Amino acid sequence: MPKSNPKLALSVSQDIPFDKLVLSQSNVRRIKAGVGIEDLAEDIARRTLLQSLTVRAVVDADGNETGMFEVPSGGRRYRALELLVKRKQLPRNAPVPCIIRTEGDAEEDSLAENIQRAPLHPLDQFRAFLTLREKGQSEEEIAAHQFVSVAVVKQRLKLASVSPKILDAYAEDEITLDQLMAFTVNGDHERQEQVYEWLAGSYDHQPYAIRRMLTEGAVRACDKRARFIDIDAYIEAGGGVMRDLFQGDDGGWLQDVGLVDLMVSERLHEEAMKVQAEGWRWIDAAPDFPYGHSYGLRQLRGTPVEISAEEQATRDALQAEYDALMAEHEDSPELPDEIDERLGELETAIEALDQRPLAYDADEVARAGAFASIAPDGSLRIERGFVRPEDELPIEPEQGAVSGDHNSHADNGTSHEGAQVDIESNNVEVAAEPEEDESLRPIPDRLMSELTAHRTLALRDAVARSPEVAFHACLHALVLRLFYRYALDSCLELDAKHVGFGQQAPGLGDTASAQAIDARHQALADLLPAQPEALWDALGDMDGEQQKSLFAHCVACTVNATFEAYNRRPRALIHADQLAQAVDLDMAAAGWKPTADTFLGRVTKARIMQAVAEAKGERTADSIAHLKKPDMAARAAVLLEGSGWLPEPLRTPGRAIPTPTEREVESPTDEAIVDADAIGEAKPTADDGARSVADEAPIDDNAEAEGETHFAVAAE
Repeated sequence: MPKSNPKLALSVSQDIPFDKLVLSQSNVRRIKAGVGIEDLAEDIARRTLLQSLTVRAVVDADGNETGMFEVPSGGRRYRALELLVKRKQLPRNAPVPCIIRTEGDAEEDSLAENIQRAPLHPLDQFRAFLTLREKGQSEEEIAAHQFVSVAVVKQRLKLASVSPKILDAYAEDEITLDQLMAFTVNGDHERQEQVYEWLAGSYDHQPYAIRRMLTEGAVRACDKRARFIDIDAYIEAGGGVMRDLFQGDDGGWLQDVGLVDLMVSERLHEEAMKVQAEGWRWIDAAPDFPYGHSYGLRQLRGTPVEISAEEQATRDALQAEYDALMAEHEDSPELPDEIDERLGELETAIEALDQRPLAYDADEVARAGAFASIAPDGSLRIERGFVRPEDELPIEPEQGAVSGDHNSHADNGTSHEGAQVDIESNNVEVAAEPEEDESLRPIPDRLMSELTAHRTLALRDAVARSPEVAFHACLHALVLRLFYRYALDSCLELDAKHVGFGQQAPGLGDTASAQAIDARHQALADLLPAQPEALWDALGDMDGEQQKSLFAHCVACTVNATFEAYNRRPRALIHADQLAQAVDLDMAAAGWKPTADTFLGRVTKARIMQAVAEAKGERTADSIAHLKKPDMAARAAVLLEGSGWLPEPLRTPGRAIPTPTEREVESPTDEAIVDADAIGEAKPTADDGARSVADEAPIDDNAEAEGETHFAVAAE
C-alpha cells in the first residue's frame, strides 16, 4: 500500500500575559521602517491586536522552561503594546494572543514572516479608501484612522476614480503608476479611454503626453483670463476645473473655455462702461491688443490730482505704522511672517495713494478715448487719453504759409515780385521791374532763400563745432517726433519713426521687454511739458543723465531689426547684429523660451532634433526621434527648459552658446515602473516631477504593519 503523507500539525496558540514576554535577539529586523511605534500603538488601541505574536519558551541552562517567552517575530507589535502599558492603557498582565513555536530556528522564522507576506497591491489600497468613503467616512476621518495626510487620501481617491478599463489595465501591469496618475487630470471617463486607446498605438507613453492630451483646449488657471474673472466666480457659474493632485499644476485647468470667454467679455464690457462714463469719446475693449496698438495716436497729458487732506492723513498713518514696524524689527535677522505680510500690505496701500490719478481737459476728453484690456497678472489695464487722427482739430497753418502772405516762398510758381519760377529747372524769368516804391516792402522770396541758405550753412558749421548744442538739437527733434503729435518745431530734418511690427508675435505685448519700454516711455513723458513750444527750454533744464536716458530711449524706439519678407534689408540686419554685440544682448535672459508655440511646433522635426542635440547632446535628441511632430515639440520644450538655447536669428554674434559639455546633461528617463510585488512604491519621473514616494505609509491593519513598506503618493 502506498505510504500516506503525515498530517500537518499547526503550532499551538495561547494567551500569554504581557509581563511574561520579552524581546528576542533573534529578530532579523534591525532597521526601522514603516509605521512608527506610536502610530501602531494608537491603531492597536483603536482596533486591538489583529495579528498574534510568534514566541518561543525561554529555558534555563539545564533546558528547563522558565515560564517566560521571547518574541523573535513581532518586535514592533511588542514595543507598541509596551508603550500602551506605560501609558496605563493596557494592564501589565493583559493576555496577548501568541503562537508558540517549538521546532525550527528562531531567526529563520523571523525572516520568513517578513519575506513571505505579500504587500497589498496599490490598486487594492485605492479601492479600499474609496470603500471607506462610500461607507460614510470623511476624508479627514480616513486620514486620521490610517495615519496619513488628507492630501494622500484625496490622491488615492482620485486614483480610484479613474475609468475601470484603465484601472484594470493598471492591475494587469499594462500601464505604470505614473501613467495612471496622469489620467486623473481629467475626470471624464470617455476622454480617458480615448487617450488610453491612443496610448496603445503610440510610441510616446510618457505621462506628460497623457496630461497634455487630457488638458488640450482647456485654459490654465494661471492664464491672465482666468485670473481676471476669478476662478471662484467661474466655478460658481458652473465651470469645471481639472486638477492634478500629483504634481504642480499652477491651479489646474478651466474646462469650459466658452464660459471663460463669455465671463471675460462681460466683465470687460462692464469695466469699459465705467471708464466711458468719465466722458471719453470711445472705449476699445479686448483681452489683449497687439503691441504698438497706440502708435499714431496722440496721448493726452493729464495733471495728477492733488492729494486731499483726508488721503494725506491716511498716508501719514500708514507711513508711521510702517516706520514703527521697521524700527521694531531692525535687528531681527528674519522678519516674522505676519510682520512681513503686514509690511507688504502697508507698502501696497502707500503706493496706491502715491500714484495719483490724472485729470484731463474736458474738451480733450470729448475727443479722446481709452483702451481696456487684461494685464499679464490678470488685473484690469486701462490706457486713457488717446486721440485718433480723425478726431483731431484742424491744424492751423503756420504764419506765412498761406498763399498771398508776404513770407510765402511760392504761390503756384509765381513770386510776389513778378518773377516766374520754373520749379523743375530752378530757372527764373525776371519780369519787368516795377516802379520804385519808397515804402517798406517785404524782402523778395528769392533773396530770402539766398540769405537763409547762407545762414543754414553757417549754422551747420557752428553746430558741428558745438557737440553739446548738436546733442540738444538732435534730442529735441527726436522727442518732438516720438512724444508729440506734430513735429513742425524743429529745423533738423531728422525722421525718427516709432517702428511698429507687421507680424505680431504671440504675447509680444506681455513680454518683460515690452513692459519695460512702455514703463520707461511713460516715465519720460511725465518729465516733458505738455506743449511742444516749451520743449527746448525743458530739455535744457534737464541734467546730463536725464538727457542721456531720454536720448537713448528715443534712439531705441527707432530700431528695426525685424525680418520682413516683402522688404529685405540684409545690411540693416547685419547692423542689428553689431548693435546686439555692442549691448551684449542675451535673448534667453530677456525671457524668450523655446516652446511649441514660439518655435518648436512651427519648424520641421529636423530642426527640433537639432535644437535638442545642441542643448542636450545627440543621445538625448535620438531619444525623441521616434515621436510624432506634436509630441516631439512638446517633449523638446521640456528638455530645453532652462537650457538657454536660442535659434540662430536670436543669437548674438560673439556670445558663447551653452553646450552639453558646459553643464550637466540630464538623460531622458522613461516613467518609473511600479514593482508592486516588491515595495509598491511609485518612482518619480524626470518629465513630470511627480513625487510619488512612500513617505506616508498607511496602516491597513496592525497585522500587516510590521515588515511592509506601504504604497503612498505624497501631496504636492
